[in-house]
Amino acid sequence: MSGVLAGQGVVVTGAAGGIGRALAARAVREGARVVVNDLDAERLAATAAEVGATAVPGDCASDEGVRALLDAASAELGRVDCFFANAGIDAGAGLETDDATWARVHEVNVMSHVRTARHLVPRWLGPEDGGTGDGRGGRLVVTASAAGLLTMIGAAPYSVTKHGAVAFAEWLSVTYGDRGVTVQAICPQGVRTRMLEQAGPLTALLSHDAALDPDDVAQAWVDSLADDRFLVLPHPEVAGYYAARATQTDRWLAGMRKLRRLVDRTPTASPGADS
Repeated sequence: MSGVLAGQGVVVTGAAGGIGRALAARAVREGARVVVNDLDAERLAATAAEVGATAVPGDCASDEGVRALLDAASAELGRVDCFFANAGIDAGAGLETDDATWARVHEVNVMSHVRTARHLVPRWLGPEDGGTGDGRGGRLVVTASAAGLLTMIGAAPYSVTKHGAVAFAEWLSVTYGDRGVTVQAICPQGVRTRMLEQAGPLTALLSHDAALDPDDVAQAWVDSLADDRFLVLPHPEVAGYYAARATQTDRWLAGMRKLRRLVDRTPTASPGADS
């Protein structure tokens, strides 16, 4: 069996469609044994059959769901070598967004990563590092968003939680990166998924630097293995925007406000949907 993931055990959440499906399909082609997870059991089963993976439906955001997924994946794969924390949702908009929506988005976009790491990382660490595993390490790949490095106009819960997802991934890398745990954050702009289709007036803005196919995102991740870079940027332009935000913050904010005014003059975006 050949490929960059030959023989590895891989888990992909949010894999019924979109980026998650593309990551799972590519992992299989790269020689991995793959478990896919999603709340939508019917779509997940179809995806698993199509790409050659094993379906484990469930809620990857809850502590119970994470433990059940990891136990099932370990039983199926023997060892989880790479975990794609891909599940994410977009809901709410601005200050009118209620607390329940904020909490739901935070649970999926941030706490799912926290809970996954809490239960998975100790399995990768040896006893000398306080773990329960064989010390061979592993790889945790978070699907964040360019919104986690920049921001998303009109989408406060999504922007804030994707920033949180990137921040948590950074913390994991700082804390466990020299103990054999490789952490990466995939941060695309517009990708042709249901979320982009339902972005309303933001669709053109998100597609400014070209809307990619999910397979392009999977390819960008495979390319990143050459140097195990932390930030995986399927849209390379994001690196320049991110640098401008850090070094010319007020100018960058002024530009974003200009874009917001353009968006405000278009019809209101429809509510986001699970990715």
